Amino acid sequence: YWLVVSLAHKLKLAQNYNKLVAQLKADVDKMIAEGVATRAEGLKVAVKLNESEVALTQANNGLALAKMLLCQRCGLPLDSQVRLADEDAEIVRPLAVASPDDVNAAIERRPEVKCLNNMVAMTRQFTKLTRAAFMPQVVMTGGYLVTNPNVADGFHRSFAGLWNVGVILRVPVWNWGESTYKIRAAKAATVMAELEMAETKEKIELQVSQASYKTAEAAKTLRTTESNLSKADENLRQAQLGYKEGVMTLDNVMAAQTAWLKANSENIDAEIDVQLCNVYLSKVTGTLKY
Repeated sequence: YWLVVSLAHKLKLAQNYNKLVAQLKADVDKMIAEGVATRAEGLKVAVKLNESEVALTQANNGLALAKMLLCQRCGLPLDSQVRLADEDAEIVRPLAVASPDDVNAAIERRPEVKCLNNMVAMTRQFTKLTRAAFMPQVVMTGGYLVTNPNVADGFHRSFAGLWNVGVILRVPVWNWGESTYKIRAAKAATVMAELEMAETKEKIELQVSQASYKTAEAAKTLRTTESNLSKADENLRQAQLGYKEGVMTLDNVMAAQTAWLKANSENIDAEIDVQLCNVYLSKVTGTLKY
C-alpha cells in the first residue's frame, strides 16, 4: 500500500522535475536565439530533458506495476483502476512513541500472550486432573427399575419398580510410581508453558522498544529532510535567478535542479518511513485495526 503511495508521490515529483527542465530548455533556446548562450549549453539541457522523460516513464510504469501487485494481494482483478486515499495526502500523520506503560499494555493486548496464558491455565488444570486420578475416589450410584409384568408381589401384568442404591470406593494402594511420573510430567509442561510465555513477553518488550526507537529516528529524519527541502528550494531559486542575471552558469542551475530532485525524493521516502513506523508500532503494541 505505502509503496503505491510513495510511487504516486514520486510520479508527481518526476512530472514537476520534467516541467522544470523543460522550462529551462525553453529559456536556453531563447538565449541561444539571442546569441547569449551556446549550442553546447542547449545540448546539455536537451540531454537532461531526455533523462527526465525517461525517469517519468519509469515512474509511470512502476506505479502501474505496484497497483497491479496491490490488486493481486487484495484479490482484485489486476486491471482494476484503484486510487488510494493517501495518494493525494500531503500532511504526515502525528508520530506516537511508545512509553513504558505502553509496553505492559501491549503485552496484555497481544493475542499470542492471551493464547499462552490459556495454555498455562490448561496445563495447570491438567496437573490437577492427573493428581486427582491417583487420589481415593468415591462413587455413589442410584437407580429405579420399572418392569411390566412385574414380580414384586406374585406375578402381575402391571407396572412396578425397584429402587437400587450403591456406593463404590476406589483407593489406590500401589502403582509402581506411575502417579509420581505423570504428575511430574504435567508440572514440567506447566513450567515449559510459563517459560515460553516469559520469553514471548521479553520479545514483545524488545519489539516495542525497537519500534519506538525506529519511530523516533524516522521523526528526526523527516525533520532533517524537510529542512534540506527548504534549502534546496532556495538554492534552486537563487541558481535560476543568478543564471538569468548572468552571474551563474548553466551547470550551477542543473546541479541545483538535481539537488532539488534529490531533496524531494528523500523527503517522500522519509514521510513513507514515518507511516510504516506508525503501522509497525501499532502492530507491536496490539492497537492495529485490521
